Amino acid sequence: IYASASKSRPGCLLSWIFCSALLPVNFKCDEALASPLAHTAFTSSSVFSSGYAPGYAKLNRRGGAGGWSPLDSDHYQWLQVDLGSRKQVSAIATQGRYSSSDWTTRYRLLYSDTGRNWKPYHQDGNIWAFSGNSNSESAVRHELQQGIVARFLRLVPLDWSEEGRIGLRIEVYGCSYWAGVINFDGQGVISYRFKVKKMKIIKDVIALRFKTSESEGVILHGEGQQGDYITLELSKAKLLLQINLGSNQYGSILGHTSVTTGSLLDDSHWHSVVIERYRRNVNFTLDRHTQHFRTNGEFDHLDLDYELSFGGMPYSGKPVGGGRKNFKGCMESINYNGDNITDLARRKKLDTSSFRNLSFSCVETHTFPVFFNATSFLQLPGRANHNTISVSFQFRTWNPDGLLLFSNLDDGTLEISLEESKVVVHINVTRTTSNNRVDLSSGSGLNDGQWHAIRLVAKENFAMLTIDGEEASAVRSTSPLTITTGGTYHLGGYFLQTLFPPSQRSFQGCMQAILVDDQPADMHAVEKGTVGAFENVSLDMCAIIDRCMPNHCEHGGRCKQTWDGFSCTCDGTGYTGATCHTSIYEPSCEAYKHLGRSSETYWIDPDGSGPLGPFKVNCNMTEDKVWTTVMNNLPPRTTVTGSSRERRTVLQVNYSASMDQVTAITTSAEKCEQQIAYSCRMSRLLNTPDGTPYTWWVGRGSEKHFYWGGSLPGIQKCACGIDRNCTDPKYDCNCDADNKQWREDSGLLVNKEHLPVSQVAVGDTNRPGSEAKLTVGPLRCQGDNNYWNAASFTTPSSYLHFATFQGETSADISFYFKTSAPYGVFLENLGNTDFIRLELKSPKVVSFSFDVGNGPVELTVHSDTPLNDDQWHRVMAERNVKEAVLQLDQTYRASQLAPAQGHTRLELFSQLYVGAAGGQRGFLGCIRALRMNGITLDLDERAKVTPGVKPGCQGHCTSFGMYCRNGGKCVEKYNGYLCDCTATAYDGPFCTRDVGGFFEAGTLVKYNFMPEAVAGASRDTKIVTHQLTPHEVNLTKEEVAFSFSTSSAPAILMYVSSKTQDYLAVVLRQNGSLQVRYNLGGLREAFAIDVDQRNLANGQPHSINMSRVDRSITIQLDHYPPVSYTLPDASDTQFNLVKTLFLGKVFETGHIDPVLIERYNTPGFVGCLSRVQFNGVAPLKSALRTAAQPEAALPVSYQGKLVESNCGASPLTIPPMSAATDPWRLDKTDAEFPFNEERVIPDGVNRDSAIIGGIIAVVIFTILCTLVFLIRYMFRHKGTYHTNEAKGSGESAGESADTAIIGTDNPETIDESKKEWFI
Repeated sequence: IYASASKSRPGCLLSWIFCSALLPVNFKCDEALASPLAHTAFTSSSVFSSGYAPGYAKLNRRGGAGGWSPLDSDHYQWLQVDLGSRKQVSAIATQGRYSSSDWTTRYRLLYSDTGRNWKPYHQDGNIWAFSGNSNSESAVRHELQQGIVARFLRLVPLDWSEEGRIGLRIEVYGCSYWAGVINFDGQGVISYRFKVKKMKIIKDVIALRFKTSESEGVILHGEGQQGDYITLELSKAKLLLQINLGSNQYGSILGHTSVTTGSLLDDSHWHSVVIERYRRNVNFTLDRHTQHFRTNGEFDHLDLDYELSFGGMPYSGKPVGGGRKNFKGCMESINYNGDNITDLARRKKLDTSSFRNLSFSCVETHTFPVFFNATSFLQLPGRANHNTISVSFQFRTWNPDGLLLFSNLDDGTLEISLEESKVVVHINVTRTTSNNRVDLSSGSGLNDGQWHAIRLVAKENFAMLTIDGEEASAVRSTSPLTITTGGTYHLGGYFLQTLFPPSQRSFQGCMQAILVDDQPADMHAVEKGTVGAFENVSLDMCAIIDRCMPNHCEHGGRCKQTWDGFSCTCDGTGYTGATCHTSIYEPSCEAYKHLGRSSETYWIDPDGSGPLGPFKVNCNMTEDKVWTTVMNNLPPRTTVTGSSRERRTVLQVNYSASMDQVTAITTSAEKCEQQIAYSCRMSRLLNTPDGTPYTWWVGRGSEKHFYWGGSLPGIQKCACGIDRNCTDPKYDCNCDADNKQWREDSGLLVNKEHLPVSQVAVGDTNRPGSEAKLTVGPLRCQGDNNYWNAASFTTPSSYLHFATFQGETSADISFYFKTSAPYGVFLENLGNTDFIRLELKSPKVVSFSFDVGNGPVELTVHSDTPLNDDQWHRVMAERNVKEAVLQLDQTYRASQLAPAQGHTRLELFSQLYVGAAGGQRGFLGCIRALRMNGITLDLDERAKVTPGVKPGCQGHCTSFGMYCRNGGKCVEKYNGYLCDCTATAYDGPFCTRDVGGFFEAGTLVKYNFMPEAVAGASRDTKIVTHQLTPHEVNLTKEEVAFSFSTSSAPAILMYVSSKTQDYLAVVLRQNGSLQVRYNLGGLREAFAIDVDQRNLANGQPHSINMSRVDRSITIQLDHYPPVSYTLPDASDTQFNLVKTLFLGKVFETGHIDPVLIERYNTPGFVGCLSRVQFNGVAPLKSALRTAAQPEAALPVSYQGKLVESNCGASPLTIPPMSAATDPWRLDKTDAEFPFNEERVIPDGVNRDSAIIGGIIAVVIFTILCTLVFLIRYMFRHKGTYHTNEAKGSGESAGESADTAIIGTDNPETIDESKKEWFI
């Protein structure tokens, strides 16, 4: 078998217990094992009468009374089978008692090698309860997911027929099992010597099974002189594999790798281990649970010297072991790279000289564990009326609290409890003369699932508590104490009424090695009922389960457990939920934009609940695009020297995210780009037009690329070669001309499949005079295809199908839907009985239903408003081993806890259907951004080839239109929408950014309303400027809004003229107060409204909103309440023949109010105006935008210097560099998030140099400020224009004054102020 197996299945392991496929193909481990057995092989807890004996409990037999029934039908009954020798068991079947009302509906299966120390069968992380029969005849068979090897099987009925009693016939299926066993006594070690002294091993397969009651011990060890080693050992009853394929002497390569698996392995039951290694890849399997990992370091071979030792460290004379214990217990089926070690030892081919007595049968330990649940107790007798208490026992539990032992003394009580993971002893003695109380406390963290030993001795005036045999740390008391024992001890629970009850009532866990009054408790006598008493106790087994192994807490969540369950702590992981499955961050910048967020730095998690962790990126939301930027650590213009074709200098480009994380961005982006630039002097770049390139770059997937920025894949050219404008036409790159002057080749790399740049190899800077400088810009990607990936279902029978959904232990599904239909199935996936389904049940109800084998579960959420409103709604569903959750629109949430016992794995077989596969209750509408376990399904692509389903989805504005503010219009796009801000005074992705301008003295903006003013203008221009049509020229209502800031008065802010004498003006008077003047005819002089007496020329931003309807005028200044005014009855209400709007200054040929010109028009407005709007026209924004297209005949024009600035309602302040935009800094809110420090060294700048730089900057700034004030003082007598300019711009405009004047085209208008600004 071994030989043929290794040929036919080389990947398979070398002992058939680890690989059932080693058996012949037609062999099934499915023989009936119980039927052929003798009557005597069957035993039971009790028998109803002789015809009901356990020997009659064979499947389909009718002997005796037709099966086994016990005397009493209660939870203490069992039926046991002795298979004669250890067998491999694969299935079990049960039947009721023939032709009766007696059957078993639910039962447990225990197994053992010895008929002692039983182990319950586990499945799905629980002690499994099998479903039994519902009548007396039909047999119910269960395949065992985890095949077991055992000699004795015991069935424990949990529930039975309501009409009758417990009745049982059984069959056990499996096959024979044989394995060579070696007993290790804790002294002996087996040495497996290699054929050559030094072995260089590239591939290992090690397989063995072990059982032990010790929590520490070395199972195997090998080492080499170069520092390589492999060790498999038990540590705290967990299995620890340590492996090192080599470290180098400088310590830069550290090969040590250690991996832990399993727990509670000191349970005296068999556990199988397989270690498979190929180079650095290791599969580490314990009891069918496999961990995959790669060893650290860079070496592939395991270099071992002389030998591999099993059972302990080798006797080398060197103190290598570090005090490690040898293994004590049994091992079987030990295989190392095809050699059967147990067989070689039996044939004395191996060195076993260290054994005193080598035994090839397993020496069993004689412990008798007792298992308590929350309702159990064990009552044992002790000595009565004695003056000394002496008790000791071992316990293991996960709970921090519980009652271990309680005894009523003759005149008081004794209590030993677990409180907050410590052992606490209370002795109370009540006498007529005095009350004596002794309290002792010792230990910590004793609820770790390990065995802990307790010993308490109390006698006259003395008490001592010892934990785990450590006499040195024993706790003593010498308080006055007189004891008389009561003679009865309760362990694990006390439920009787008593005058002084214990602080705890019960205990969940196991105990063993119980000694009462220095006498071992006779547990066999207890089991027979001749000594003591017990209730709800499982004898001779410890059914402890480690619910944190394997760990169901994902993404690094920490698992904490009690006896009944576990919980996950997700702090600092970036994930949330019962098992830390769901990301708390959005998948992309696009998603943040549609939550209404603005440009900033955000954490994103592109694969949601997938394996990639969250990371920080810069999000730049422009009007119609969203750019995601990932920074790298290569300083701009990095100098490269001393490189040649033979020895290229390789520059690593590290990003603020891992390569997998960056790839997730580029994969889902619409397009990506990365600037790359090579500045050269006598340094050739690509060696064009042909030849091997001197320099190349490496992109995603470690591929080399021989094209440069501005070119395309496969074209070995630079941008100038594509545009045919290189300095030397013979070459396709500027640098390839090899000139002595500095040249540069730069451009954008745009093939997103190749990005990002991870390395650049430079190969021509080693000649005299050769020099090169390299710049690699940040990676910039636009859009997120996953977010807009949608499909429209147009018929009720249409659906899309995908591969089966894999979500065994945790599954999350999220998507957006939009429909006008009242119901429909969103998606479903079926198994044999398992299924998962999400549907719209009715216009207000969304349902999430599934079955993992415990029966169907349905969660529903009810919305207050109908969901078939053709708006986007978001659904998120999650199901894990702890709970199921359904969430709708971040508002409505339903959850349900998973059952404590039962199936936890979702096993699906059919395809996944999006839409209704059966045509029943099909979905009509759109589904978008469907993600399942972090993977986005490509609905768009699949819809292109599916009838009844269209790719994409229209109608985003119905849901997202509300984000377009200030009158912006929502415009539909195929993959999203954008806000059109043309007709508003605002800009930005959501029309929320003020558009303002800085006015110098004399600057004016003029906007013509009359149509003839734009004769010949293009159609587009009319759309852009929203011209008033002739019937709009006579106005009975106006809407005016703008913001301003200035430090000089008087000034005209806005003036609207007409072809008649009508006008509207908003002015600042000499004292800085605001006045609105209306002249609509019918009055001798204009109707003036003094809006506020305060001085508004104070350099601060102020906003004004004004509306007139006929005679009624409403004005709101800043955030004060609106005030209403009324035009006099004599006044006309029509603003006739509106002609022109002026901002900043009036320059009108027609009639104009002389008062305005004299008092307010000179020198003109100096300061900032922003978000200017008049009846749907944005004159200032139009004027600023004409600078881009001056040749068009537009209705708007300006004179003087006008510079765009957002000084208006939100004055600009520029912090040094905010935490939000600094990609390398973690702000305080994120401080606890684990950020990989090693990955990115930000430009090599450390915090100390940043602080020093900051101090120097502050000093220089202070000196400059002092100079400015000195110069201002020296030139203070220069003309008024100068001082007003400085005042208006310097105080109100923030940064814009500098830009306004430094960027000027006509320096003659700046007179003396040059000295001020050009220091």
